[in-house]
Amino acid sequence: MGLDYYKIKKNILRARKLVIRGTGAAGSGHPGGSFSMAEILGCLFGSHLRLDPKNPQWPDRDRFVLSKGHAAPGLYSNMAVAGYFEESEIDTLRKFGSRLQGHPDLKCPGVEFCGGSLGTGLSYSIGVALAARMDSRDSRVYVVLGDGESDEGQVWEAAMTAAKYKVDNLTAFLDRNFIQQDSYTEKIMPLDGILEGDDLSEMWKDASRWKTGDKWRAFGWNVIEIDGHRIEQIDAAIRRAKETKGVPTMIISRTIKGKSIEHMEDNPQWHGKAPDPAMIPVINMELDSQFMIAPSIIAGDMANLPGEIKRCADGRADYIHLDVMDGRFVPDKTFDHTKIKELRPLTGIPFDTHLMIDEPARHITNYIDAGSDIITVHAEVTDESGFGEICDRLKGAGVGAGLAINPGTELPEWSYKFLSDMDQIIVMSVVPGKSGQKYITDTHEKMARLAPLLREHGFAGYVEADGGINLENIGSVFADGARVFVGGGAIAGQHDARMAIHGFRDEVLRMRRRILLQEADRQGGREMVQKWIGLHVVGKKQEQIKKIAQEAGLC
Repeated sequence: MGLDYYKIKKNILRARKLVIRGTGAAGSGHPGGSFSMAEILGCLFGSHLRLDPKNPQWPDRDRFVLSKGHAAPGLYSNMAVAGYFEESEIDTLRKFGSRLQGHPDLKCPGVEFCGGSLGTGLSYSIGVALAARMDSRDSRVYVVLGDGESDEGQVWEAAMTAAKYKVDNLTAFLDRNFIQQDSYTEKIMPLDGILEGDDLSEMWKDASRWKTGDKWRAFGWNVIEIDGHRIEQIDAAIRRAKETKGVPTMIISRTIKGKSIEHMEDNPQWHGKAPDPAMIPVINMELDSQFMIAPSIIAGDMANLPGEIKRCADGRADYIHLDVMDGRFVPDKTFDHTKIKELRPLTGIPFDTHLMIDEPARHITNYIDAGSDIITVHAEVTDESGFGEICDRLKGAGVGAGLAINPGTELPEWSYKFLSDMDQIIVMSVVPGKSGQKYITDTHEKMARLAPLLREHGFAGYVEADGGINLENIGSVFADGARVFVGGGAIAGQHDARMAIHGFRDEVLRMRRRILLQEADRQGGREMVQKWIGLHVVGKKQEQIKKIAQEAGLC
């Protein structure tokens, strides 16, 4: 069974929007810490927790404990997405008589722990895990701790206790976002090393400063260190924790407070502060504007595909794009499922497999078994019946389902019935199977036609742009509505893939900022534009965004 990467990703987006909706309606709450753990909870609730929302007290359920209880909006939003209650109930957050109080309360079905007093969640989780062992149940306990609450001595008393009693059915996550209520953790009580300035990238980028893992190892824990916003790393860490016997597991997750909203990211102000309701449409647009970069490794050294995988991983690619060509549907031939299966153990980064082959339904199982996370087939070589069969197999295997259309092809009407369940649409902007082509400019008009059609039919997946994408056009392609960008010659064909990916991100970010400024102007005129700019106080963001606003004539 695959990770169902796209399902988790879409659930995380829904949950983030619910956090904004709930805290905005309440006028208070903690969006920053809810967003830093969003991917962790998305993976747990979407893939790993054994639970039954219709029977919250099921005795054999897994337990989730939120020790950093102030991040309750993040918990409630994931519970709503999982089906414990209607999403509309998030509007009652922090209201008198609501089940959704400012800190988790047992009045809410599915809540396992009344969090509020920091530092106590780990002790409680140990007790629940030991009780499960005494009752001969195979249920597991998961707990999320804040790094600020790790100043509490009780956390370390609990750490010793869990190791002594070999509580191996307990997995803890440390939400290592470097910010607590008043300031940066490394200025108040360092877990890693003292932070002299306000640039948290120092802590993120310099692994020699990471001391927190050593502390937990010294207390006898199995320690796994990950990027807490990479779904594939979270998933792999949970699986490793399940396999570990005789010791508890601590997953130290390096995260960003306020992740996905620029003005909240790494900003201590957003520890406990609600968004202005007037800004919520712009914030939701920013959430909908998250994007992914997918290098196409066939544009690199085809004789050394393992080396190309390593370059993608080192460059922090979001996906690895695998162009499978059979020499029939397209004139060229690359590799098939056997090569993908060979490459799969080299990285956990999602494999975005693009099948440019005839009769894809005949071969789809091979590409599922090879370890693809997303599989896209072409509209030109399938029909309603064939694609329905392909979708059923992909969904049953936990693999994302996509449909690709060539430059001369419009989205077929038969595909409309699948759009609400589809994960990806690839809009080809070159003729597939020929290298070195330039972006077909008519694709801009095609994307403009496609956008309202996708909305009308409930498409909640991602549009992927494939072919001729480079630094000169990626911004305009993002403005068209693409959110996944395949980079062939412009990334894999470059000597420094890391810098090429970084350049792609910078260009998309510049266009995204411009679009958000335009939306702020549409919502509230120049006054709101100024307010939006004023929210961005970390680093050089404010001056950069102000410059974009000036260039656009918005200030």
